[in-house]
Amino acid sequence: MEHVAIDDVEPTPVDDYHADVRALTDPLATDDVAVTRYVLEPGERFSGSVHTHMDQEAVFVVLAGEATFERPEDRITVQENEAVRFGPGEFQSGKNDGEEPVVALAIGAPRESDDVRISRIETLDRDISCPECDTDHMRIAQAADADFVCPACEATTSLE
Repeated sequence: MEHVAIDDVEPTPVDDYHADVRALTDPLATDDVAVTRYVLEPGERFSGSVHTHMDQEAVFVVLAGEATFERPEDRITVQENEAVRFGPGEFQSGKNDGEEPVVALAIGAPRESDDVRISRIETLDRDISCPECDTDHMRIAQAADADFVCPACEATTSLE
């Protein structure tokens, strides 16, 4: 058994879209699941882009407040004590559209995700598509020489 006090885990700020994210995966020594606690102030996001994990399903459990999740085809509000699941390959993005803080757990399985794809980066207000074949989403590159790789034709591109 592993035990952790969430307040003892150092927050890891990620870019400019949220201030208090605490990864519980390593402190809990999980092998098969990723667990992260988010506190989002009004206007903050869970991530900076519409994205999917092709090899991971994600569950968001809202513990306080009200979070808005969007997929290309619809939008849903998840209230306190409610949860939402996104399957592998399902593009989504979540944020706090309300006036009160949101506290939520994000649970992903399996723990590691090697195939993350981006279709839009809200913080840059930019759609991500392949410069060669116009595929409407890109895989995040694992190599240092490019930011994204097209899953259809393997063309690479960077944000610059």
